[in-house]
Amino acid sequence: MRFFAAFASWREIYTGVAMHENEIAQQIVDAALRVHTILGPGLLESVYQAALAYELEKRGLRVTRQQAIPVVYEAIRIDTGFHADLVVEDKVIVEIKSVETVAPVHKKQLLSYLKLADKRLGLLINFNVVLIKNGITRIVNRLQE
Repeated sequence: MRFFAAFASWREIYTGVAMHENEIAQQIVDAALRVHTILGPGLLESVYQAALAYELEKRGLRVTRQQAIPVVYEAIRIDTGFHADLVVEDKVIVEIKSVETVAPVHKKQLLSYLKLADKRLGLLINFNVVLIKNGITRIVNRLQE
């Protein structure tokens, strides 16, 4: 069973149905709420990243941490060090922040990651807030509802 986990989540294995981006996002938001409730604001992004990845894996979701996102310029592949914090089910990119205020550049960065990785949905989650719902921003790149 371990071999298949690299290619499909246990949900896909047992139901035979791939999850839609919106279903995955719902699980991510719920997991982020749990992590924020337990840890609270004020920690390093790396702590939230590890905790959120763990929480999502407990739910049977496939999570890749620090996935490289190359830039292709004409015929050249440029590995510049762009990394998505989390990629869930190979469909949703999660960028984690622990900052006082999310800047417009953070949203643009996530949109650029979505375009470069050919993904449709991203969540920007800032854990340095009193209420986690105020720290979640949904970024869409040609998502079909």
